[in-house]
Formats: sequence, structure tokens, C-alpha cells
Amino acid sequence: MTLNRKAFLKRCGLGLAGLGASKLLAAPASLPESLRPYSVAAGDDYWSAMRAAYDFDPGLHYFNTGGLGPSPAAIKSFTAQVAEELQWHVETGHGRIHDVRGDAARFLGAAEDEVSFVRNATEGNGIVAGGLDLQRGDEVIFESHAHPGGSFPWLLQAQQKGVAVRLFEPDPTSPEGNLQRIEALMTRRTRVVQVSHITAPTGIVMPVASIAKLCEAHGVWFHIDGAQSAGMIPVDFAAMGCDSYATSGHKWLGGPRESGMLVVRRARQDELVPPLVGAYSGEVENLPGSIEFTPNAGRYEYGTRDVARELGLVEAMRWQTHIGRDAIARHGRELAERLRAGLTPIPDLEILTPTHADLRASMLTIRSERLGYRELFGALWSRHRMRCRPVSEQGLDAVRVSCHAFNTIEEIDALIAAVEQELRAA
Repeated sequence: MTLNRKAFLKRCGLGLAGLGASKLLAAPASLPESLRPYSVAAGDDYWSAMRAAYDFDPGLHYFNTGGLGPSPAAIKSFTAQVAEELQWHVETGHGRIHDVRGDAARFLGAAEDEVSFVRNATEGNGIVAGGLDLQRGDEVIFESHAHPGGSFPWLLQAQQKGVAVRLFEPDPTSPEGNLQRIEALMTRRTRVVQVSHITAPTGIVMPVASIAKLCEAHGVWFHIDGAQSAGMIPVDFAAMGCDSYATSGHKWLGGPRESGMLVVRRARQDELVPPLVGAYSGEVENLPGSIEFTPNAGRYEYGTRDVARELGLVEAMRWQTHIGRDAIARHGRELAERLRAGLTPIPDLEILTPTHADLRASMLTIRSERLGYRELFGALWSRHRMRCRPVSEQGLDAVRVSCHAFNTIEEIDALIAAVEQELRAA
């Protein structure tokens, strides 16, 4: 039996044109009339109008995009429409993924053949951890603030293969400090360095381009967990110089849940063997036989997928591009700076997010000896309808605030007042 990929696609009907889904992809999701590309002249009124583009509870002050970001109503509608079209035609729509891969690549600053669609950053991180040829005693370095989606894949390799995990504590004072801490841990057995592009607990922006040069000089694979960066700040895979990068669609990108991207440098794809394979990962002429992997990052995709989510993710990328990615990043950063300025004078309150301009972006993490993280998080939620994120990792005992496109100056000022009120009452 011949299992040629082209024959397989043809047999599944995916080589046919005019299935309706292609028409959906031809036009971007509609934007509210008030949301044209950002201009300085529009000022704060623009971001107030942005809030109306999201249809979550109007009484909720949402500051947890770093955990789960809401999708704009237009993206939700687009995703549902694609799903309905595919159901109507009883088709997977897998061929439509190829129509949008280039858009995703351009958004991430990568080549089209370097981009694959995955469920989330966790799956992307897992593909890298499980796909590299690591042996007992090989060493992997990552930061102690890594999210479970970034740390667990490597801990599994430690349990199953005897890989040695070495941790560094993020330096909140300087980019050079983080570079030095990584270099200090490197040995002749170091095979992989992974960092969170922006750390989840306290929002430290890592000097990824400098780390990439360090890793290249030592012949070490450099992987970035970008769950917190894509959509918060512009990402340029080529400029960063890493070997692989994984991100999620359900946070700062405002895409559907269970959507994400894994980007792998073209020249190193043969070194990263897919740990999970199936239809679309490659070809086998006859059974039994050897798999000839797809000659691009599509080898990390397999089987029937929820194509509507993947197309919805790319539409969310187009949506952000239309608004202005630099404008979104600047707005989030300015809100975080306003929050810092308002919280700094409050007694018994510590700000954990760095003050160094190169180490911070749109998140701010705070703590107080007067109120533990559970109490402060609970008070903000129950009494003020403000949804932040409790930070229990590494004993930080803190609360994190994410500032994104739909947040406003008025909300930040209200949050400052609420924190001050709760600490005074404690």
C-alpha cells in the first residue's frame, strides 16, 4: 500500500478547491469602525474604544492577560465562522493551514518553512525537549522562574534520560547579569539553554539576542519560551538568533484557546526529530518503511487538527498588525509605568518587576508583608472586581498585573487606589 502524502491528501479531499473556507481566508475579520490603525492624534480615546472590541464582562477589570487573554469579538466570530464552514462541508480544512503559514511567519519574523502550528507553548517546548538527542549527563540550563509549561518538559527528560537540569536565578538589575549567570553554569556537557523571553512571575525581559550569541559560540541549542512575548511586544525570530521559539495564542495574541506556534530554524530542523508523528508529518512509500519527514517545520504537525483555531490565531495576528504592534506594546508599557509610579509611594509595598528599562515591558508584580498574595489577590477580586494573577512560585508571595490593549488609564488609577485601600485596611 502506498502512503504518499499527495495521494493521502487527495484521498481525503484536501486537494479540492472551492470549499468555502478559502473564501473566509480571503478577507480579514471586520474591525469596529472606531478601530482604525492607531495614530498618536487619537490618544487615550483610542484605547478606550479598544475595550469595546472585546465582549467580556463589562464590570470586570481584567489584568491577567499573561495567564489567559480575552479574544476580540471579531476574532471569536471569525473562528466560529470557519468552524461552521468546515462542519458544513464535512472537511478538516487542513490544506487551508498552508494558506496562512506565511502570514504567521511574517508576524514572528521567521521564514515560512520555519513555522509550525501547535496547541500552545507547552507543546512547543515539549517538542524541543523530547526531540533533541540528549544523553544521560547532558546538561540543560533554564531560569528558576520558568513556568511549568517550560520546566516540566525538561524535568521529564531528567527523569527518563538522566539529563541534568541546572537553574539560574533571574537577575532583576541588568541584562548583563542574566547573561553572566547563564555563562557561569555552562560546562562541556551543556547541550541546551532555555529562557522565558519574558518571565511569567515578575515580567523580566531576557536579553535573548545576547544569549543567542553566547550559545552559538559554545555550540549549544538555544530555545525561547515565548508564551509571554508574542502579542505583548513585537517578536523577530531571525533577529533574536535563537534555534527555536514557542508561543501560545491564548495570551497576549488574543487568539483562540489551544492554539500556538513553534518556530525552528531551518538549518537545525534535522537535529530536532518530532517526538510525535502522524499524517502530514512526512511520507512513507510502503509499509513497513522509513518516514521521510516533511522538508520544513510542518514535520512537527500531525493528524487531524482544529483548523478553525489555527486560522483564528493567524487572524488575531493580522488584527494586531492592523492596530499596530509597536503601538500595542507602547500602550501596555506606559500603563505598567503609570501603575509603578502610583504604587511606589504606598508604604509596605514592594515592586518586584525590574526598574531597568531593558528588563521590563507590560507586566508589574507587587507584594507586601502586610497582606499575603492570597489575601491581596482575593481582596482585589472580591471587593473590586479586579482579576490579577497570584504568584506563588519560588516563594515570591506576590500578585502580578498584566496591562494590554484593552486596559485603560482609568482602570490603572482604580487599581492603584484599590491596592492602597486594601493595604491600609490590613
